[in-house]
Amino acid sequence: MRHRRVHATVLTVGAVLVLAPVGVTPEGCGDLTGGRLCVEGPVGGKGAFTTRYVRHTNATKPAPTLRLRLGYQRRNARITAFPGWFGTLRTEDGSAALSGTLDTAPGECVRGLLHHNGRDYVTEWLCPRG
Repeated sequence: MRHRRVHATVLTVGAVLVLAPVGVTPEGCGDLTGGRLCVEGPVGGKGAFTTRYVRHTNATKPAPTLRLRLGYQRRNARITAFPGWFGTLRTEDGSAALSGTLDTAPGECVRGLLHHNGRDYVTEWLCPRG
């Protein structure tokens, strides 16, 4: 009887470990099926913003070269603006990044955009802290 209780406890602990999240997506990022898209910059002020895409790696085959359009979108309490684009480029070793200067207002948020094969992908909103 005691053996069954120990076995049940071990199975329960094992199930909890399997279901635990692998990692937390960083602020300003979005996890896509094939990789991660992130935007970085000084929200609430003027400065350089970068939208970066990094493809998940596979040791058995190299990442294909993709042609991507990278940019950003802004929102404040009143509106969500149309996309702005930093440009288009091809991935190199599975990653791509483009930057530009934005002047964001104190309550404004920014998210990264990726356009590929007729579809748009976005990050979570990056907003000022506080």
